[in-house]
Amino acid sequence: MKSTSGILKSALTLLILVALGAGIFIWSGVYNIGADDPHMRATHMLLETLRERSIESRASKLTVPDLSDPAKALQGAGNYNAMCVGCHLAPGMVESELSKGLYPAPPNLSKYPVELAQAFWVIKHGIKASGMPAWGKSMEDAYIWNMAAFLQKLPTLDANQYQAMVASSGGHSHGGGESGRDLEHEVATNSEAAHDDYEGVHSHESGEGDEHNDSDSGHHHDNAAMQAEDSVANAKNAEAHGHDDSSKDQAMTTHTHADGTVESHPVKPEVETDDGHDHKH
Repeated sequence: MKSTSGILKSALTLLILVALGAGIFIWSGVYNIGADDPHMRATHMLLETLRERSIESRASKLTVPDLSDPAKALQGAGNYNAMCVGCHLAPGMVESELSKGLYPAPPNLSKYPVELAQAFWVIKHGIKASGMPAWGKSMEDAYIWNMAAFLQKLPTLDANQYQAMVASSGGHSHGGGESGRDLEHEVATNSEAAHDDYEGVHSHESGEGDEHNDSDSGHHHDNAAMQAEDSVANAKNAEAHGHDDSSKDQAMTTHTHADGTVESHPVKPEVETDDGHDHKH
């Protein structure tokens, strides 16, 4: 029989080889991490067991509050519709782009209930690498418990009953439900104000809606701008050629450049030369 030390050495060697092999496998990039390529069966079973046992062990330590008041589930209905329905669906709802694209696929919670404490724990803490966010970072526990209460009723509802609960819920105006602020109304109001601001700037720039502008105001502004540009161009040309305003009283000559530009210059006065003779007679 092998000695105890020999067994320990063999086990340690095996662990080192396994760790080395796992490191090479991970570093090689051979594993396809794409969400459209399912895990290997063994990997899937391992992760499923890991997730279920992790949630169960933590949810079992929670104390479930009294959720018998129908108003609690009703409030949770609005928040579920605002925050969860895109992935976890609703009665009569077909698969969404999110529910189709996520892997592992989010469960259709309109088909079966989730145990209260587990529902609360998952909503609050989320699940790593699954697309399930930790809503506890933005929601108080009371509102999360209300959503958990609603999840108990959800599988018993048809499409009309579901819509009726959402429509009468106080939670659907704000994703978190904490403050009672109607963020949907605020967003719509801010968007409308921004649109009005844009329209005001646009109409001012284009001359639309200005009672002081006639129907030709757009052309008037364009012509004025063109005239201003011409004035600047002429001033630059005059400066480049050393001309001043006194040239307008002089005789002018015109010539055309190779690029088609027409330019005018004052005629230079003839300079008399002294040839040694007296021309005054």
